[in-house]
Amino acid sequence: MGSVLVKNLHKQFSGVTALEDVNLEIREGEFFALLGPSGCGKTTTMRCIAGFETPTSGNIYIGDREVSKVPANQRNCGMVFQSYALFPHLTVAENVAYSLNIRRYEQGGIGSKLGVLAHMLNRRLGKMPKDVEQKVRDSLDFVELGHLADRLPGQLSGGQQQRVALARALIMEPAVLLMDEPLSNLDKKLRNSMRVTIRQIQQKIGITTIFVTHDQEEAMSMADRVAVMEGGKLVQVDTPTNLYSRPVSRFVADFVGSSNIYKGFVKNQGTEKGTLIQLSDQQLLYSAFDTTKSEVEIIIRPESIQLYEAGKEPEETGLLDGTITMSTYMGPSIRYDVQVGNLAFEVDKTYEGGMPLLSPGTSVKLAIEPERVVIL
Repeated sequence: MGSVLVKNLHKQFSGVTALEDVNLEIREGEFFALLGPSGCGKTTTMRCIAGFETPTSGNIYIGDREVSKVPANQRNCGMVFQSYALFPHLTVAENVAYSLNIRRYEQGGIGSKLGVLAHMLNRRLGKMPKDVEQKVRDSLDFVELGHLADRLPGQLSGGQQQRVALARALIMEPAVLLMDEPLSNLDKKLRNSMRVTIRQIQQKIGITTIFVTHDQEEAMSMADRVAVMEGGKLVQVDTPTNLYSRPVSRFVADFVGSSNIYKGFVKNQGTEKGTLIQLSDQQLLYSAFDTTKSEVEIIIRPESIQLYEAGKEPEETGLLDGTITMSTYMGPSIRYDVQVGNLAFEVDKTYEGGMPLLSPGTSVKLAIEPERVVIL
């Protein structure tokens, strides 16, 4: 069983609280991401699950087994570190076989121990057993590195080293795979490629995976569910789509993607268009969401706003008058900074080939559907 249950987890370092009442339920076979800024507690949570840190209080279950006081090497977890932690003097195959050799050493008799030590000290003094050799070959083929088995880590690219570390973790057939910022050392293009590779491997073998990252794009594109952390606490645990479309706080809305966030007052509820909200500059917007508050914060994603050049807008009411202050070409889209009264809006418009960018000073109209105005 590869499910993980974390109950009332607390962790303190020298009186400083790193984790406070963390509760997680990670399903077997799920790809689960811990997301947040540096110092939020995501890596500490993973290290407690792995056994590298002892909780101050709380319980951790892997399957039906309570493991909070079980040594790390007895938890049946595979770990991929940010630095990959490959041995530079061992070949790719020997790096992948390392954990198997340690297991053989711990469980074998004196003859087996001597054979393992001899081979690890000098590959010429002993041979890798046939079953280990076959398992290593299968693991490397699985990550498409079988042809590089005899190379040293220094002869590999960053992406190849990352796959070696992954093969080394998977060869032990762990119940849970833990990955701590494994893509942070790669360039953007390689990171995108490795996201797909890791997700495909995880889905193929169905292993429960916990992935720590500060990159919201990584978490949102790879995970089945994401836990957003702030200051040692869980803020929201949800699917990527729900995190993006219905964040529960300003922090989540701001951390997961770009947002226009404003304060406003509820003027009327239950109208035909929804809840009428007045912003600080007397601008009026409708939201499709109800609230019991009189003073609210709203978020509007930049791509949820329709932008029209003044004089070319459709005939409808409720449009906001604005002026472009900056245009930024972003490849598939254009980011417009638009001033509406004393409010600044970010608006993303899909770029079509040959489309001219609207210049600063251009008068525009903004249309925002009530379903896109989310009340926090």
